[in-house]
Amino acid sequence: MTDRHALIAGAGIGGLTAAVALHRRGWRVTVCERAEAVSAVGAGIVLAPNALRALGTVGLGPAMATGQPLSGTAGLRRPDGRWLTRSDTAALTERYGLPARAVHRGFLVETLAAALPADALRTATTVTGASTGTGTGQDGDTAVLHTTTGDLHADVVIAADGIRSALRRQLFPGHPGPRHAGEAGWRAVVPGDGLDVRQASETWGRGERFGIVPLADGRIYLYATARSRPGTHTTDHVTGHVTDHATGRAADHRAELLRRFGGWHAPIPALLDRLDRIDPAAVLHHDFDELAVPLPRLHHGRVALLGDAAHAMTPNLGQGGCQAIEDAVVLAHLLDTTPDTPSALAAYSAARLARTTAVSRRSRRAGQLVGLTNPLAATLRDLAVRAAPPSLSLRAMDELYAWQPPGA
Repeated sequence: MTDRHALIAGAGIGGLTAAVALHRRGWRVTVCERAEAVSAVGAGIVLAPNALRALGTVGLGPAMATGQPLSGTAGLRRPDGRWLTRSDTAALTERYGLPARAVHRGFLVETLAAALPADALRTATTVTGASTGTGTGQDGDTAVLHTTTGDLHADVVIAADGIRSALRRQLFPGHPGPRHAGEAGWRAVVPGDGLDVRQASETWGRGERFGIVPLADGRIYLYATARSRPGTHTTDHVTGHVTDHATGRAADHRAELLRRFGGWHAPIPALLDRLDRIDPAAVLHHDFDELAVPLPRLHHGRVALLGDAAHAMTPNLGQGGCQAIEDAVVLAHLLDTTPDTPSALAAYSAARLARTTAVSRRSRRAGQLVGLTNPLAATLRDLAVRAAPPSLSLRAMDELYAWQPPGA
């Protein structure tokens, strides 16, 4: 069949990667996005070796090589600045064949969108549901995507519509959906000029953490997390704007970050001072929600789910976006090489469900470790981290970073 067509709900990282992967294999793709324009609400993203390997299979390896990779040493620190563990990023590159790269999410989304034909993107189009109809598909059936601008027909629908996925709710009505993970986080990107910040690091306190990641373009990506209860803030998941329920006003993120982390080691105070140089709306706050109960499968009929729609996880391992990229290249490979669409989607579920469930659980456990608030428990945690050889910590990442895309 020469005119195979895929409909993709959501123009995030996972949806766009799937679109690029299928387009390069000769498929016609249509990406439906509810926003007025394709853009990334977010800050930085660390593309680990597994994600870079996947992007390389769809021709985006050279684009992701722009700027400097993470280099030097990286590790964990205490709020007073003492190191718990340090590792040489060259050892990561040697072990996994690729360095990790940290880029702005906007750069990644723009690069993916630019790799698609202009008519592949339909913005201001909200997806309301999906069904199966009869037509001229590979086996006589078609996938139907219902949107606010009309119904669309294709061989397959890919649900990449995020953690609040309307398609997941329709297809798996008995699933409990996302739950609050007990944490919330802040993210921002600040100018790096004049600061000697060359290494990535994460600092663990009691129930709080602060991360520093130099981006390939010279800016600095900051993130921070703290234990939280559900319902203390309301986040607009399109704009990222947050309302504080205690005051009814927009949350003052800079003041909250300074209160929590202003007394921690350098360069954290200097980086927080630079929040004055960016738009306050660019300081993002989100509760951490996750699909703690795995879906029974990652497809239903002619619909495949990927990324947060399929397995939303906490960000504690930095693997949410990376797993969405993996999903996309695996799904595209199977759709292109399996005789019929239903068989391809069944193979996709078999290939991805166990892996993404394991990564999600590991991320949850990591968050519980960082979130310890008892002083004794936190001290014992820090002692255990300091006692672990760096080589052991690196080998522990094999499950994540050594993954190979199909056909590699």
